[in-house]
Amino acid sequence: MVDVTKWPVFSLMGNQELATIRKASVFGMSANEAIYVTKDDEVYVFGLNCSNCLGTGDSQSSIVPKKLDFLSGRKVVRLSYGSGPHVLLATEDGELFAWGHNGYSQLGNGTTNQGVAPVLVSANLLNKKVTDVACGSHHSMALTDSGEVYAWGYNNCGQVGSGSTANQPTPRRVSSSLQSKVAVSIVCGQNSSLAVVENGEVYGWGYNGNGQLGLGNNGNQLTPCRLAALQGLCVQQIVSGYAHSLALTDEGLLYTWGANTYGQLGTGNKSNQLSPVHIMTEKERIVEVAACHSTHTSAAKTQSGQVYMWGQCRGQSIVLPHLTHFACTDDVFACFAAPSVMWRLLSTEPDDFLTVAQSLKREFDNPDTADLKFCIDGKYIHVHKALLKIRCEHFRSMFQSHWNEDMKEVIQIDQFSYPVYRSFLEFLYTDHVELPPEDAIGLLDLATSYCENRLKRLCQHIIKRGITAENAFSLLSAAVRYDAKDLEEFCFKFCVNHLTEVTQTDAFWQIDGNLLKDFICRASRCGAFKN
Repeated sequence: MVDVTKWPVFSLMGNQELATIRKASVFGMSANEAIYVTKDDEVYVFGLNCSNCLGTGDSQSSIVPKKLDFLSGRKVVRLSYGSGPHVLLATEDGELFAWGHNGYSQLGNGTTNQGVAPVLVSANLLNKKVTDVACGSHHSMALTDSGEVYAWGYNNCGQVGSGSTANQPTPRRVSSSLQSKVAVSIVCGQNSSLAVVENGEVYGWGYNGNGQLGLGNNGNQLTPCRLAALQGLCVQQIVSGYAHSLALTDEGLLYTWGANTYGQLGTGNKSNQLSPVHIMTEKERIVEVAACHSTHTSAAKTQSGQVYMWGQCRGQSIVLPHLTHFACTDDVFACFAAPSVMWRLLSTEPDDFLTVAQSLKREFDNPDTADLKFCIDGKYIHVHKALLKIRCEHFRSMFQSHWNEDMKEVIQIDQFSYPVYRSFLEFLYTDHVELPPEDAIGLLDLATSYCENRLKRLCQHIIKRGITAENAFSLLSAAVRYDAKDLEEFCFKFCVNHLTEVTQTDAFWQIDGNLLKDFICRASRCGAFKN
C-alpha cells in the first residue's frame, strides 16, 4: 500500500485529511507542489505555487490545501506536469484543462500569458475525447480516444513534431508517419516526445542530443521517426526520464537508451546509448517500468513483485538495477529521486485500520475458526461454510440443497489440483489470485465450471502477463476451449506479432487440427503471411 506521507510535502497533513485522498501527484523543480483528488472528486492543491502552477487564481504559496472549485466534481483520470511548471489534467469525460507556466504557449490557449487558474483547452480539440496527457519541460501532448496525438508549446528541437522549430501556440495533430497510425500511449522527456502505436511500434521526435529517441544517431527529429532497433518487438509501456527512455515489451523484456550520466540506463556503465539496449536479461519477467522527465532515476517491477532502482538515487549513481525492499515503483521516487516527485498520477487507498476484507483474508485456512475442510491431493484447506455460501453460487447450492457434501466435515476434491483449488478458495476470501500462468489455465477451467465470471477475468489477466512465444499457442487453445473471448483475441494478436517464434514451438504443431486451421485462416486474413 502506497503511503503519500513518504513524500515530504504531504507530511504535515493529518490522518483525517489523508484518509480522503484517492489520487495524488507531487511535482515542481523541488517537489514543492502537490495536487490531490478526494473520494468525493474534489481537487485540492498546496505548495510553493511557482508560476501559478497551483491554479488557485493567485500567486500565493500555501502550506495548507486549497480547493479548486472550478474542477469540483470532475472525475480526474490523467495528470502531467512540466518544468515551469505547467499542469495538464484530463477528466473522465475527455475534457482537458491546463494552467501554470505559459511562456512558450504550453497551455495551448494561443497566448503566452500565465495561466493562474484551470482553463479548458479547446482549440482544435472540439468533439475530441482526451484520454491521456504528457508534459515535457515546456511542451505538451494529448492523446485522444481515436488514437490521435496532439502537441503544442516549446518547439526549439522539434518536440511538437510539426516539421519546423517554430513554437506551437495551440494543439496541433502530430501527423507525418503517425498519420495513419493509432497511438495508444504518449510520454515526454525534457525536450523530446515518444508515442507507442497499437501494433507495439515506437515513434520519437524532438531533441536527440543524448540519443534519447533511440534512432542510432544524435540528430534532432522535427517529425516522428520509428525506432527501427525495436523492429519485431511489441512495446506495451514506455517511459522517459530527463534525457533517457525505457521500453517494456509484451514479453516482459526491458530496453533502455539515451543519456547515461548517472547510470540511469542500467547498463553497468555511464556511456550514452543511441539505440535501445536490452537490460536485466538475467532477471525474471518485468511487468512495470518507471521514470519521469524531471529526474534521472529509473525503476522496474518484476512479476513476483520485486522492485529495482538505478540511476541518480539520492546523489549516488547506481549503474546497475539494485534490488530494493519497496513494494511499488512509486516508493523509489518518494525515497530516492531528486527531486522526489511522483512519476505518475498516484492512486491510493488509506490503510489505517483492519478492514472486513483484511479480517477475512487473515482467517483463510485457519483451523482454529474453520468449520469445514477440503482435501485435495492429501492436503487440507480450512474454510468457513457461511463465507463460501455468501461468496459463491456453487457452494450456496451445495450447502442449501440435498447434496451429500452438505453433511460432511471434510470434502474430497478430485478434478482439480491442490494449487488451483487453494487459489480458488483464497480468491473467495481475498478477491486476489496469485498463480503462474500455467496454473491459471487450470483455475480458468474451474472458474468456467463454477460460473465465476470475475475469477475468469482475473485468470485471463494473469495469463496475459505471463504469455511467451513458447506458451502462446497453448494459451490460445485454452482460451478457445473455455470460451474466453477477450483472452482469445489477446493470444491471437500475440501469436501474430510473434509468428515466426510461435510456429517453431512444439505446441503449435501438436495442437488440435481444426484450431490450427482456423488460426492459419484468420492470420492470413490479417496479412500475417505477407512479405
